[in-house]
Amino acid sequence: MFKPFSFCLLTALLLVSLVANAQKASFSDYRAKLLKERADKDEEFLSHEGSPITDEDRETFRGLAYFKPAKKWIIDARLERFSNPDTIRMQTTTARLPLYIVFGKAHFEYKGRKFSLTVFQNVDLMKKSGYENYLFLPFTDLTSGEESYGGGRYLDLRCDHTQTVTLDFNRAYNPYCVYNKKYSCPVPPSENFLNIEVKAGEMNFSH
Repeated sequence: MFKPFSFCLLTALLLVSLVANAQKASFSDYRAKLLKERADKDEEFLSHEGSPITDEDRETFRGLAYFKPAKKWIIDARLERFSNPDTIRMQTTTARLPLYIVFGKAHFEYKGRKFSLTVFQNVDLMKKSGYENYLFLPFTDLTSGEESYGGGRYLDLRCDHTQTVTLDFNRAYNPYCVYNKKYSCPVPPSENFLNIEVKAGEMNFSH
């Protein structure tokens, strides 16, 4: 016969095991969905008439390169929304200077270190139906210019009027000017440099 203490311990261990298995299954589903998204993007880049990849590069295109999906790069951040946000003209890779609202800051921790990234809202895009709550987060990190594109990468976010936002770095993607210089792409501001290696999301594109 089990002693009460032993029974409670076994119950606790069982609950921990059930939670761990549920989290594992949940991430497995997430990973499968993410890999499907990446495969669909490869197909679109290869065959769609609006693909940013040049005709020359399409001849040898075998898919975009990515870091492996990792749960640690799905980070919940505290969203600080500015009450009186500035509107700026953001620097791009060309002479174009699109208008962006400096929406706020995303504050988060990674391995015990605190970070913050400025979040923006494109003035023209927010006027389109379905994009009213679209947020834009450009960033660079210690992989920029090495394993990832030197000009930085982007994250797309949604503001759902809460004080938190999920930064899924597994979905970090390259700007179109990586594939074709004819595009004009926003340049991440200096304050959005992360002094860590973000080994998540899209890697550099080899021409």
